Amino acid sequence: MPTPDTQLDQAAGLRRMVNPGPVRVVAVTGGKGGVGKTNVSVNLAVAAAEAGQKVMLFDADLGLANIDVVLGLHPKYNLSNVLKGECSLEEAILEGPGGVQVVPGASGVQHMAELSPAEHTGLIRAFGDLNTDLDLLIVDTAAGISDTVVSFSRASHDILLVVCDEPASITDAYAIIKLLNRDYGHTRFRVLANMVRTAQEGRELYNKMCRVTDRYLDVTLSYMGAVPFDESLRRAVKGQRPVVQAFPRSRVAQAFRNLAKKMDSWPMPAGANGQVQFFVERLIRYSSEIGEMTL
Repeated sequence: MPTPDTQLDQAAGLRRMVNPGPVRVVAVTGGKGGVGKTNVSVNLAVAAAEAGQKVMLFDADLGLANIDVVLGLHPKYNLSNVLKGECSLEEAILEGPGGVQVVPGASGVQHMAELSPAEHTGLIRAFGDLNTDLDLLIVDTAAGISDTVVSFSRASHDILLVVCDEPASITDAYAIIKLLNRDYGHTRFRVLANMVRTAQEGRELYNKMCRVTDRYLDVTLSYMGAVPFDESLRRAVKGQRPVVQAFPRSRVAQAFRNLAKKMDSWPMPAGANGQVQFFVERLIRYSSEIGEMTL
């Protein structure tokens, strides 16, 4: 387990990072698999990059990563190699569409989904050694409510919940809201309705979420809009390209651009210094908490 001195040393390394402005960290999650979370993460990242932001996309589904596949990238290294000491994190980063920097996870490596506290800290230290200029870090979390999903969500400035109009999606989204609220005090969540047929359907889906959370939890949900069901997205996925580039005039591409524009106007949360060090220092603390719980 990392000692307080070790944690301070790791955090000190982050302060070597020189950023001209604040870095926003957004965790994209949803509880249930299959809600389109990765497509949202990818297209939101590319849309933000095309709008002039310097963007990093982190595939935090550590055991079943697939962003590299979605984008047709061929990484020489991934996070598994980083943890084994076979390369640095900087060497593992790929340049994706629109200049997005992509941090590839590992696919089909069960151990990556079950990292020990020490390995979590090693991963965090690797981020601390990065020396890069960023405006936005998008964290594409795994499905479910594992310790890793919770840690990445808690360490981010904003949590974007992707939901679709299926009972399991609504139930699982509520489960992660409940966990983060009751166990960790998180009170604000942003909701994106995905794969909807109409704008009204998206609003109704959001209202369903609000009716449940208003009754049982002390949280605030903010509606971020809806991404329409569009055949263009399926065709873009098949071609391993983001839809905002493959079909830039499609309704779904415009929805992602609107979301990227809206996201750029979100206020920074009170108490956060707005730097990547905020994200990593919180992860250091959470990995330490998990270590203490296992003693």
